Amino acid sequence: MCLSIPGQVVNVGGEGPHFLKGQVSFSGVLKEVSFAYVPEVKVGDYVLVHVGFALGIIDEEKANNVFKTLEELKEFHAEEDSRENSKEATKDDAKVNVKGTRP
Repeated sequence: MCLSIPGQVVNVGGEGPHFLKGQVSFSGVLKEVSFAYVPEVKVGDYVLVHVGFALGIIDEEKANNVFKTLEELKEFHAEEDSRENSKEATKDDAKVNVKGTRP
């Protein structure tokens, strides 16, 4: 399975379609990307990027849906981590012996 991440095209340059490249912003982080597979790309477009290659152009709504889903996953994992930490703290509290000291 491959994972591609959407980003917004900041600039485009290069000679000819095979050498077309530019910068893409991923939530403010700029990365150089090849546009060889999407020579019609222009500044402001959203592209799906996999291992440094823009594989396709998507509309802003689809890109925002992916961003929203990624944010929800981040929040879910933060909640799961919080639950796990709470369980560990409860286990540690249970180890306290009758005198109120830890074994």
